[in-house]
Parts: sequence; C-alpha cells; structure tokens
Amino acid sequence: MRHRPKRPGSERAPAQRPSPDADSRAIDALYGLEPVFEPGREADAASASTRLQAVDCPYCGERFQSLIDPSAGSAHYIEDCQVCCQPIEFELRVEADGAVSLQTRRDG
Repeated sequence: MRHRPKRPGSERAPAQRPSPDADSRAIDALYGLEPVFEPGREADAASASTRLQAVDCPYCGERFQSLIDPSAGSAHYIEDCQVCCQPIEFELRVEADGAVSLQTRRDG
C-alpha cells in the first residue's frame, strides 16, 4: 500500500469549539440550545431585583423576612406569616421612578 504525500493546505482545520471560559449565552447560540436557569446565578434583571424585606405580622407582631420582586411591577397578593401561619395581605407598589413601598394588613 502506498501513502500519498499531503499537499500543503489540504489538511482540515479542527472543528472550532468554545473555550472552557466562553460565555454560556454564546454556547447556547452556537448549539441552538434554550437558556437554562441555574440556581445561584443572578444573571438576569429579575433575579437581581428580587430582595428580602422585613415584615411585621399584623396578627402575632413577629418580624420575619419576605421575598419581594419589584421587577414585575405593583402587585397584590396573600402570604402566610412564617411564625403564626395566618394569612397576610401584601400590597407592593412600584412607582415610575423605581420607588418601592410595601403595606401589609390582616386578610379579610
């Protein structure tokens, strides 16, 4: 069996792969993948704007931390007290200038 000599420039370039430190969005785009939520990462604005807010229960008076998300705009919802389990009515107001206010009261 006879081997042919390789001509200069006839070698195929290896397929280009992203480097290990490549941006995950670039990898998703390269392979046509959907974005994946990865806990602990605060890459998007919604995650970054979520924060803990101290709340005083209108039933038992205990203070606890509640997670609020002003990125969705104003909201009205019910959440149970983490201490006495009574339903608390939350009213989250987000103003045009970004100011956030939270009011709580007994449900009912």
